Amino acid sequence: MGKFMKPRKVVLVLAGRYSGHRLYSHALVAGIDCYPQKVTASMGKKKIAKRSKIKSFIKVYKYNHLMATRYSVDISLDKTVVNRARRKAKVTFEEKYKTGKNKWFFQKLRF
Repeated sequence: MGKFMKPRKVVLVLAGRYSGHRLYSHALVAGIDCYPQKVTASMGKKKIAKRSKIKSFIKVYKYNHLMATRYSVDISLDKTVVNRARRKAKVTFEEKYKTGKNKWFFQKLRF
């Protein structure tokens, strides 16, 4: 069987009781906890800045609890230092959001 989980792939995290425990093959996942809120033209600069904030997370998941998608995002992170990677993830997510690249990535998935 070929390698289906590759770096910089967009995955869906599925619910599971032991999804964070890494007894088997695992992946370091960076994601968005709180998505940016809707912004209108009539809002002030402070309010726009407050609503454009993104809360990120970094967690280790088993492959069983990840569902790969066909999408990929060009964000690279340092795997060795998790705390720095979390801060860097937040900064890179906010940069991508403000530049307008990958708009679909910053919207909650609707099923």
